[in-house]
Amino acid sequence: MAFSPDGRLLATASADKMARLWDPATGEHLRTLTGHTSAVNGVAFSPDGRLLATASADGTARIWDAVTGQQRAALGPGRVSQAGRWPGHNGSVVGVAFSSDGRLLATASADGTARLWDPATGYYLRILTGHTSAVNGVAFSPDGPLLATASADKTARLWDPATGEHLRTLTGHTSEVNGVAFSPDGRPLATASADGTARIWDLAPAER
Repeated sequence: MAFSPDGRLLATASADKMARLWDPATGEHLRTLTGHTSAVNGVAFSPDGRLLATASADGTARIWDAVTGQQRAALGPGRVSQAGRWPGHNGSVVGVAFSSDGRLLATASADGTARLWDPATGYYLRILTGHTSAVNGVAFSPDGPLLATASADKTARLWDPATGEHLRTLTGHTSEVNGVAFSPDGRPLATASADGTARIWDLAPAER
């Protein structure tokens, strides 16, 4: 689930193939977002609160107008990029995240990749490869220059989202890494793992 940046909306993901928007102050259900053909695994608001992204086990992410509930784009199989490439994930999409300026959307998938998209157009931009198992989560640093991914291969990785370059692999967990989160100042990174631990990583200035 996710709150909108102003706290006036709450979005929830559900195994019934739908996402829902709520008024958190009253608990009122506002609208249901339909279109996915399998469980919705995750939701994320854009920084301005106008868009909502959803991740689904149907292999797609979708972008919605958070005010009207209308679908803006489907990101996945069948969506061809400007370059004519076939960008869809080959497995469940388990997580989504917007960059701090709202110009990029990252998706994490059980197919072992993360992908970057233009949320304004729905076009695929680039693929991040290197993990050897499912990518379980994605997070952008607050100031924009880093993307972190969490993987079932027991590692987290840092990337330059502008180029797709792999910058660093964080090792030490003894089981799959399920989530990543940056601190508000963008320097410490937290990782959560099925090994029963969370770890804090101090990122060097050069990595930021």
